Amino acid sequence: METSTLCSQTGTIDRPQLALVPTPQGTATHRPIPHHEVVNALLETLGFRHIGVVAEKYAVSKDGMKMFGAIDLDTAEHDFRFSVAIRNSHDKSMRLAMTVGYKVFVCDNMAFSGDFEPVLAKHSKHFNLIEAISVGVDQMQRNFAPMVQQVDRWRDSQLSDAAAKLVIYRAFIEADLDIPHHLDRKVHDHYFNPRHPEFQPRTMWSLSNAFTSAFKELEPVPQFRATAKFSEFLKGVA
Repeated sequence: METSTLCSQTGTIDRPQLALVPTPQGTATHRPIPHHEVVNALLETLGFRHIGVVAEKYAVSKDGMKMFGAIDLDTAEHDFRFSVAIRNSHDKSMRLAMTVGYKVFVCDNMAFSGDFEPVLAKHSKHFNLIEAISVGVDQMQRNFAPMVQQVDRWRDSQLSDAAAKLVIYRAFIEADLDIPHHLDRKVHDHYFNPRHPEFQPRTMWSLSNAFTSAFKELEPVPQFRATAKFSEFLKGVA
């Protein structure tokens, strides 16, 4: 059920370790916010809305200036979870940002992907962390329904075997999707011989899972690129 991917050259850490990362002094126009305060504000805001967390992982750059996090939420009533990716910096290299989706990806090479991005803010002297996170989580909740509806449409979209094979053919043979061609047999196998009962129905949702399952054999950055391209491809064939 884990739907988030965090990729880091420095490895992952937990929240207590994150709290040990030093925060530099601010300036008249730039106020760095401690990484752990960003995370704590997000988790506290989620708690106020009765959204639980089932898994979390974090990473920081070697100099501690940048933080990346991936959090899986307790929203599995539809047989899939939503996740949140978050990032923060002390050195003006990137804004505080949060993205949410049923597949999210965050990497210390600046890759950052989800279905909806409710927070993107500068660390100005007037920036209010609690307000920004609160507004972002509210927007995130409002977008749960459209994302669930999209997945439900894919799950209700019945496919004949010929139609599923045509989508795979278009992706790999006609190269409508720019992904490694050696994954074609993997996608075919995941779809026609699913490992999990929930993906046995012949639907667009099951076919989507077959593609993303095959992508897991790639390295993190190529996996991110493939997943991002696949989202656009799927909109054209669904």
